[in-house]
Amino acid sequence: MSDYEHNQKSKDSEVVGKVVAISISKKKGIPKTNIHSANLIENSGIEGDVHAGNWHRQVSLLALESIDKMREKGLPNLRPGAFAENITTEFLELPNIKVGTRIKLGSQAELEITQIGKECHSKCAIFTKVGDCVMPREGIFAKVIRGGEIFVGDEIKILGQLL
Repeated sequence: MSDYEHNQKSKDSEVVGKVVAISISKKKGIPKTNIHSANLIENSGIEGDVHAGNWHRQVSLLALESIDKMREKGLPNLRPGAFAENITTEFLELPNIKVGTRIKLGSQAELEITQIGKECHSKCAIFTKVGDCVMPREGIFAKVIRGGEIFVGDEIKILGQLL
């Protein structure tokens, strides 16, 4: 497939964003380690991540644009995964996506958005340094509806919202 054909296919599929980082950890509450690809398991989450399990916050997402906001507040070295998010996106306005919306990552995996933001019970190191954190307002959470392997650079498509 030529670049032109690929770009035309992407435009027709309403690609709205891309995966810029995938991150996992074995423990809760710590920055995650970036990996090139991950296996999303239906009704569980990301294989090898502490948050995988049968609950409504199997996968967390945060936009690179949100990380950039925190960099501008005096933390220029923040990297994807620093907020303990699993998937860092770009060109996708995550806080504007409604609960119940389904998104597709790459060629197979599908997520359903289950929660926007979260309460921050204990202030993280980022909050302590600059007095703010975007994850409670702009991070979103999802459950895996359809499993599959995802890669850094994969396209993200909005599939629709459940009624």
